[in-house]
Amino acid sequence: MSVWLPGAPCTPRACIDATSRATAAPRAVARLTAVVLLLLAGIALTPLGGRLPAAWVRGWCRTVVRAAGVRVRITGAAPPDGGLLLVANHISWLDVPLLAAVRPARMVAKQEIRTWPVAGRIVARGGVLFIDRDRLRALPGTVAHLADVLRRGQAVAVFPEGSTWCGRAQGRFRRAAFQAALDAGVPVQPVRIRYRTGGGTASTAPAFIGDDSLLASLWRVVTARGLVADVDVQPRLAPYGSRRDLAAAAETAARGAGARADAHAPHVRPARVVPGGPAQRTTAASSR
Repeated sequence: MSVWLPGAPCTPRACIDATSRATAAPRAVARLTAVVLLLLAGIALTPLGGRLPAAWVRGWCRTVVRAAGVRVRITGAAPPDGGLLLVANHISWLDVPLLAAVRPARMVAKQEIRTWPVAGRIVARGGVLFIDRDRLRALPGTVAHLADVLRRGQAVAVFPEGSTWCGRAQGRFRRAAFQAALDAGVPVQPVRIRYRTGGGTASTAPAFIGDDSLLASLWRVVTARGLVADVDVQPRLAPYGSRRDLAAAAETAARGAGARADAHAPHVRPARVVPGGPAQRTTAASSR
């Protein structure tokens, strides 16, 4: 089993809620068309790289999610400038633009994503840090590279579970990326992502799990009615203790009450929250 991609028991048949109300087909097609057009626009702009204002990138990412028919609600502590490890639980392909809407960052992703239609080209040209999950010997070099990026004052975004889960269950946070934060001496900012219906009930419709295809998952999202993405930015953690301590503290923050991991977390010394952080913020956006 790869340290980067542990197996999740979640599958579309077992975990996806098939009782969700569907939107009308013409509206779903319009949503799908809008998402594709926005992704094509993203491809056209990727050569500009870091020259694009962060506010533009955040706005584009929110617009992609809203175009798919998902309302976005971002709450919590505003991420700081400079080197930062941004970590979140992983449910859907929607998590990627949602995390970038919090703060644009260099995403850590598996090499297989390079082959994805349209989206693969965007991420390849957008500064994604690809990893080879099957070469365990490459892990120390990958951690060193992540630490170098963090030392240069850039943000790096990671989904430490290493795989998507349905949202009702979650995986354990792998520790390698946290070692990079410790080596670089930069804080870790956990983010909790949840999906629900407009009525407040948790929804698994956005989950991209098991043998699900990207196209099938995309169609399920654009045909769903009243989806809401809640993105809760937790207080950042100082680079403190061991990578085990830091990973456990970040996992606890990203898991939230009521969720369960695939195994019980060990008792660890809590990581310290960075004091004197930026002011709290709440951002809400609705799709039509």
